[in-house]
Amino acid sequence: MSVYPGRFAGRTAVLTGGASGLAKASAIRIMAEGGRVSLWDMNPETLKAAAEEIGAAHFVALDVSDPEAVASAARAANEALGKIDILVASAGITGATVPVHEFPIDSWKRVVDINLNGVFYCSRAVVPYMLANGYGRIVNVASVAGKEGNPNASAYSASKAGVIGFTKSLGKELAGKGVIANSLTPAVFESPILAQMPQSQVDFMKSKIPMGRLGVVDESAAMVCFMASEECSFTTASTFDTSGGRTTY
Repeated sequence: MSVYPGRFAGRTAVLTGGASGLAKASAIRIMAEGGRVSLWDMNPETLKAAAEEIGAAHFVALDVSDPEAVASAARAANEALGKIDILVASAGITGATVPVHEFPIDSWKRVVDINLNGVFYCSRAVVPYMLANGYGRIVNVASVAGKEGNPNASAYSASKAGVIGFTKSLGKELAGKGVIANSLTPAVFESPILAQMPQSQVDFMKSKIPMGRLGVVDESAAMVCFMASEECSFTTASTFDTSGGRTTY
């Protein structure tokens, strides 16, 4: 992992889904580059272990689909860190892997509630702190599934498409106010979320990647950290791909 010393000196970041995967890898890198982080995740035990492992300054156990809990966590993070410069909204679930006509309604609602509504709740809670300071970077983690749609993953694909559209709207609202919002659209990479899918679905997604392999979490974390840094200063309301050639637009 290449590190840019001091790139996040004096900066603070909130990362959802922070106990594992892309958010944890991004948090490690932000800290290595001088920043302080607040990890948010649903599982209190794994969250505490992750926070202690990497030395996070703050952590909150919450369900991002609960708007009141998100607002409370934002207040707590702002108080603990002194400000919130960066939001990386990475919490997500896959839901059922079945055709639309067999898709359980409760699974559909849960996927949308976490993957899309949760992203909205987090931005809604954090943006006022960023506007007050005249600076912010928001990275909403979507997916190539949000661009192309994966069969038997309709809820996940729809929710991630929603994240892309939401981020485009948010970025345009905040343009010129010092706060930049972009989304990341990775192809499948090695992470705990793969355990939520049958191997056949993982194999299908891998087969769509021209490079012929799954991504590595540090590849997407490097992109997240660029998007979360001051270097990303003239691109907003956009998407960045880490897809091994699967998406080129």
